[in-house]
Amino acid sequence: MELQWQICSETNLALFFPKPTTLDKQQKCWALSDSIQKMPEVIEVVIGMNTLSVFIVPLTWAELNTFKDKLSDLLNDIPSKTIQGKHVEIPVHYGGKYGPDLAAMANDLNLSVEAVVDLHTKATYTVYFIGFQPGFPYLGGLSESLYFPRHAVPRTQVPAGSVGIGGEQTGVYPFESPGGWQLLGQTDTALFDLTKTSPTLLNAGDTLTFKAIDIHQ
Repeated sequence: MELQWQICSETNLALFFPKPTTLDKQQKCWALSDSIQKMPEVIEVVIGMNTLSVFIVPLTWAELNTFKDKLSDLLNDIPSKTIQGKHVEIPVHYGGKYGPDLAAMANDLNLSVEAVVDLHTKATYTVYFIGFQPGFPYLGGLSESLYFPRHAVPRTQVPAGSVGIGGEQTGVYPFESPGGWQLLGQTDTALFDLTKTSPTLLNAGDTLTFKAIDIHQ
């Protein structure tokens, strides 16, 4: 699949890398974002999971196509950007009232609860970007053995600190909110704290591991 910028409106263009989602593609998004931010037409660049959205000043159709060509030139030789972030370990209570979906998910995957927790905790994850909520990390590195679809009907309330899986990703809810991810456990670690100089615990490029405090049936 050839990469192409898509014109979404007179003030927005988007780029989507083809599946599968990989760290290398995310590093290319980071590098492209740095280059694009310097363009005079650009207001903001938003990084997603192997995607980029570029928000610009309003342009005419002719100007927009010229700008698209400028962006396309960057795709001829896409660099990669490695971010040397910090490493964070997040302790988790798995299962029971903390992870109400763990047992059913394990059963559907033909795994024991302990095997799911082992797979979830032995991986080292990379923060691809922060989104959905302040401090919510979208993580790459989940074992393919744990890929699992979101709930067809999301919960109206997911507790703060909930650790879950949605499709090919795992993450942590910093705040109580509606959500459709499969809930494996819960942490007391605060992912967002306005009293700190850097309110978000995690940033793009950081690495993360989960540590099981206990496993509840």
